[in-house]
Amino acid sequence: MQVGDTGRDIDAVLLTTDVTPEVVNEAVMRRCQLIVSHHPLLFHGLKQVCGQTPQARIVETAIKHDIAVYSAHTSLDVARNGVNTRLADMFRLKETRVLCPNPAEADGKEPTGLGVIGRLPEPVDYTDFLRIVRDTLGCTYIRYTRPKNERVETVALCGGSGAEFIGEALRQGADVYLTADCKYHEFQDADGQIGLIDIDHWVSEKHAREIFRSILEPLGIRCIISETDRTPINCKL
Repeated sequence: MQVGDTGRDIDAVLLTTDVTPEVVNEAVMRRCQLIVSHHPLLFHGLKQVCGQTPQARIVETAIKHDIAVYSAHTSLDVARNGVNTRLADMFRLKETRVLCPNPAEADGKEPTGLGVIGRLPEPVDYTDFLRIVRDTLGCTYIRYTRPKNERVETVALCGGSGAEFIGEALRQGADVYLTADCKYHEFQDADGQIGLIDIDHWVSEKHAREIFRSILEPLGIRCIISETDRTPINCKL
């Protein structure tokens, strides 16, 4: 919980990936008492709330209109049936497991953790898999390396900034690794070793909104997917 009163009654919730000025204004217009986002509004502490930064202006607007802001982020990244599980489901991966698990919980269930690795229903050519990624996620861009194997069967993925797990995906035998925010030298190291596929960070996690809806609607809460939530990255050839 980042802004607002936890004791307020909630009638309508705006679901978003990011909390931007456009999103908070949309919440005001749609009479939502709560914004639920994946990415935190406040990643670092604010020293001033006097309208000098976008984050400060958002906090001011939210408080003025009695709108609370809750951000999930890592808790949803590592959760069972969270961001990465849903991403794997979109590619119909089977025999999935956590790529980088936390120690197994005492309840004996499968461990939580970051990333997922699994197998496609049928192997596909690398070029075809890139098209599948584009069409499945509605990618604004795709950057990729040459793979070691032109046939893709084992896929590892991690929504958001997951470049630190490239080596783990390679160690576990993945033909490709899908994530976001990779740097030049990470591409260089992966080239010819694994099909590193880098997509827009927002695109890789926008389905978090649907996860929120699946959790909240059964509670009788009116859920609205934000129409102003979008990637800040624009691409032009």
